[in-house]
Amino acid sequence: MENKDYELLYDLHTHTKYSHGTGTVEDNVREAMAKGLSYIAISDHGPGHLFYGINRNDIPNLKRDIEKMNVKYPHLQVKLSVEANTVHSGNGLDIRPEEFEEFDFVIAGFHFGLFDCSSIHNWLWSHGISWGEEKLREKNTQMIIHALESNDIAILTHPGDKGPFDIRAIAEACARTNTLMEINCRHGHLTEEEIRIAAEVPEVQFILSSDAHTPEAVGECDEGLERAIRAGLDPARIVNIAKKGGKS
Repeated sequence: MENKDYELLYDLHTHTKYSHGTGTVEDNVREAMAKGLSYIAISDHGPGHLFYGINRNDIPNLKRDIEKMNVKYPHLQVKLSVEANTVHSGNGLDIRPEEFEEFDFVIAGFHFGLFDCSSIHNWLWSHGISWGEEKLREKNTQMIIHALESNDIAILTHPGDKGPFDIRAIAEACARTNTLMEINCRHGHLTEEEIRIAAEVPEVQFILSSDAHTPEAVGECDEGLERAIRAGLDPARIVNIAKKGGKS
């Protein structure tokens, strides 16, 4: 990150070849080191995604790759996460409760490409077909709140992306569950307006994420920080930045 006032401390949302990324775990780690990050998380897409979810059988291999990186590069911590997908039923995620122990922490967000998440209706809405919008907004919002309240989710990824959502209600749920709201530097959500709405809930904290799908995108969060500043967000509410030459 090249912002003149702030530096990025860590990036907890990056992908690899295990799901939808183009690089290896080591590629992402080397990029994080080159950019001076203190730690990084590999958070490949949850296994329920029909097109680019991680194969459950690959999770032990990913874990071994990360363990090797923590030995090979002891000055950088590498964490194992997963970007779970929100759904309506069960515990609200495509990660089962007993699978949480496989990861250092779990992040989660809404994506197309799964059953049981109004995927087709949301896809149509995102392409300008807005029939049933209010009912869809209510259903989407309840899906997110159910996932937040049923699981220990560290970060809600790109809130507001790919469908209509009640950001205020979701922000209140994030405050209740101590979940960080992500300012995603790949998807554009939270938008400036969504940041303003979420920030009205004083207990909510935010995090910048690259959502890197290529190694060179790791740690690239300038645009998200600029978006937050334009929205009037106090940078002290962004947990993974620090003022250059001092504390955040």
